Amino acid sequence: MRLLLTSAGISNPSIRDALADLLGKPIAESSALCVPTAAYALPGGAGMAWRLISGSALSPLCELGWKSLGVLELTALPSIKKEHWVPMVQETDALLVGGGDPQYLCYWMQQSGLADLFPSLLRKMVYVGVSGGSMVMPPFGTTYDGHNLPTDSDRALGLVDFALFAHLDHERFPEYSLANLERLAATIPVPTYALDDQTAIKVIDDNVEVVSEGHWKLFTP
Repeated sequence: MRLLLTSAGISNPSIRDALADLLGKPIAESSALCVPTAAYALPGGAGMAWRLISGSALSPLCELGWKSLGVLELTALPSIKKEHWVPMVQETDALLVGGGDPQYLCYWMQQSGLADLFPSLLRKMVYVGVSGGSMVMPPFGTTYDGHNLPTDSDRALGLVDFALFAHLDHERFPEYSLANLERLAATIPVPTYALDDQTAIKVIDDNVEVVSEGHWKLFTP
């Protein structure tokens, strides 16, 4: 399993180096698919999705100089024959998963069948998450209630054994202050990382490494 879980994308040289290391080759020689789905459950989500795809978002991801880049829209996949999209995903070097609502993203990962492919895909593909795209991987996700999903829908996939909060001490998100996140972490029975926008978590199988040019905090249960 190879994951790069970021708060705000490839925001500094250290995180970019971590991505290249996970890929095992330069970004310019790597293919990628962008997943904008999580954004649609937030106000202004259509614009957020476009900025992600067009490489004009505040969280650098699609504009890194990939050899090839496509869009994988999860809400469309249940209506498409699997032989049309599964081989494409299997041949891709990196999956770039944008931010938004983790519960909405988790739902469509499951409904589309993408989540079922992760055990085999992540043996060679690099999963790169931004904000909600990162928070969907731990066992404890969240939601912003901008959807009509059943209340008991899974909020996260639980593919790693720690929790994660993005945007630590960000001026636009006062609810993500260190004090607030510490209180939330106290309710979670696994180690919890709080990451600012210059920090990411690099995961290779059971090895977890924090990559940062900013600040972060690990809360233990």
